[in-house]
Amino acid sequence: MDITINASFLPHDDPEASLAFYRDILGFEVRNDVGFGGMRWLTVGPVGQPATSIVLTPPAADPGITDEERATITEMMAKGTYGGILLATPDLDKTFEKVQAGGAEVVQEPTHQPYGVRDCAFRDPAGNMIRIQELS
Repeated sequence: MDITINASFLPHDDPEASLAFYRDILGFEVRNDVGFGGMRWLTVGPVGQPATSIVLTPPAADPGITDEERATITEMMAKGTYGGILLATPDLDKTFEKVQAGGAEVVQEPTHQPYGVRDCAFRDPAGNMIRIQELS
């Protein structure tokens, strides 16, 4: 079987703030920017990796969720417990400094984890956990 990860989905509640974070701070390229019905979907991804993307989606876009579920998602996003993604870089310290200088909310400075990796963590503007591991 030959399967790859093509895209992951993260919610956003402010497309301009999300663009500023993913494009301007992380350096991702914008691959798609689609608006429909007052909502906006953004597809971003690392330069040089066209087959891997993150789709930033409005959390209320699914017509199958109830108002109560929508409120729960909004609450979880505000606490930073709804979505997250793990990125990787060969130079964690340099990446950490750049992301921190861009104004991102720091959750954890670069740290050696007991499970064998060195990583750091930020929250994106929607509260999603963005962990960045150092490639070994």
